[in-house]
Amino acid sequence: MLKRTHFAAAAVVLLATAVPLKGTAAVGEKTLSLQDCILSALENNLRLAAERVTPEIADLSVSRASEKFMPVLGLSYDTRDTNTASYSFIDAAVQVSSTIQNYGVVLNQTIPTGGTLSASLSSYRNETNRRFQTINPRYGSTLSFSFVQPLLKNFGWKISRREIIIARNNRDMTEAEFRTTLSNVIFGVEEAYWGLVYSKEYLEVREQSLQLARDLLEESRRKVEVGTLAPIELFTAEAEVATREADILQARAMVDNSRDRLRSIINMPELLENKDLKIVPTDDPHYEEQAFDYDTALAVAMEKRPELEALRANLKTRRLNVKYAGNQLLPELNLTASYWSPGISGDRILYQDNNALTGIIIGTVPGPASDALKDAFGFKYNNWNIGLTLDIPLSTALSRADFVIARANLRQALLRMEDMERELGLELQTALREVETGYKRILAYASALELARKKLEAETEKLSVGKSTNYLLLQFQRDLADARTTELKAKIDYTLALADLDRVMGTTFEAKNIVFSPSPADTDPAFSARRPQTR
Repeated sequence: MLKRTHFAAAAVVLLATAVPLKGTAAVGEKTLSLQDCILSALENNLRLAAERVTPEIADLSVSRASEKFMPVLGLSYDTRDTNTASYSFIDAAVQVSSTIQNYGVVLNQTIPTGGTLSASLSSYRNETNRRFQTINPRYGSTLSFSFVQPLLKNFGWKISRREIIIARNNRDMTEAEFRTTLSNVIFGVEEAYWGLVYSKEYLEVREQSLQLARDLLEESRRKVEVGTLAPIELFTAEAEVATREADILQARAMVDNSRDRLRSIINMPELLENKDLKIVPTDDPHYEEQAFDYDTALAVAMEKRPELEALRANLKTRRLNVKYAGNQLLPELNLTASYWSPGISGDRILYQDNNALTGIIIGTVPGPASDALKDAFGFKYNNWNIGLTLDIPLSTALSRADFVIARANLRQALLRMEDMERELGLELQTALREVETGYKRILAYASALELARKKLEAETEKLSVGKSTNYLLLQFQRDLADARTTELKAKIDYTLALADLDRVMGTTFEAKNIVFSPSPADTDPAFSARRPQTR
């Protein structure tokens, strides 16, 4: 199963036992199966390495958007010392001095309905030289709770979580796009691998054809020497040998080009370190007949095709944007509620005759700051407030424009989805037709190969009794070589048609037994692959 949290930082792990190879690799050769090449591409392909970063970035964007609902703790502290001239002997003798310290803590929380909750504790200490104070220094603390809930604009679970939902949709889109890239890379590996298989077999057929031409040339020379063959027949054989030697050069270049292409796609470190190491494919194309029902295949493709998954995620975002834009057209009606509990304490000053106007201080009663906190947390003085506020915009031209744009974007996304579904149906029909036609081509070319072999055998017998010529025999040899390469090409095309059908249906990973699972070594997931079943 795909673990989205660490989707992008994936590694490839081979879980199955290696398939026995055709033979032991010679010095300077590296034997690789198709599955080996696919796994190497998953691990080392540079295009995939670059694309893996995108889902990781999208996953981080989800985490960042989710921080909206994380509590926020705020701390504050300030101190102020003021000194002003005294304009009255009642205030102070020379100057009025005050020292004020404020400190507080507040905890804010946004809730999924769009409202906000906050709890705060604020305290202060105030000391002054003003006369006739009954408490000095004075300590105060207030415990407060407040709640604000939008009832129209910005109200709702999806509206408040819009950024998170969009970030998740974007992550789903990037993951689907990454799977599309991954599927295309796997198909590219298959094309390159079977291209190398074909080019090697093509070279082998041409080498065998060249050897037949050389054998015929040697036989013709012996016959000319004994006088049983006209010398002109040598020219035909020599010309054909030269032509087939030129074909060999072209076939070898084809093999080298195919190796370089596969080497570039799989980007295997061992091959990068040793440029002279040659890839030797070990798999043969499978050409057992496969039957597919169009309706069943279409249903699978509609469910699993990554491009459709990306469009569905985009549709979710477009629909949410329409809902959000419509919500922004509503008036702003907010429910507000608050509760606060104050507390106060300090050193109480005792005056003569209990009259502060005498100005004669006869003592003090200490009052610690903790008494103010006790009153606040003990809810000694209860205060509350509840109300509604309504803001009606005088113009909503911009908001209405956003709403129209959001609806247009949704309509565009729906049309793209419809077009993609139509294109997928056509693409699937073409892929199924290629599979069906490909198998029939294999049967037809197999029959043609058998006929070409029989024709060559018959022509060889005729030449041995002097009833044919070198020209005709060489032509039949070339026909047989062409029939062999044509049949092989048909098998390769059929194998690739099946792989392309998997890509169209979105079942490439299932066909190759590639799954996404958490790595046992750490929290990063791993691509795990098992050897695919023979078709």
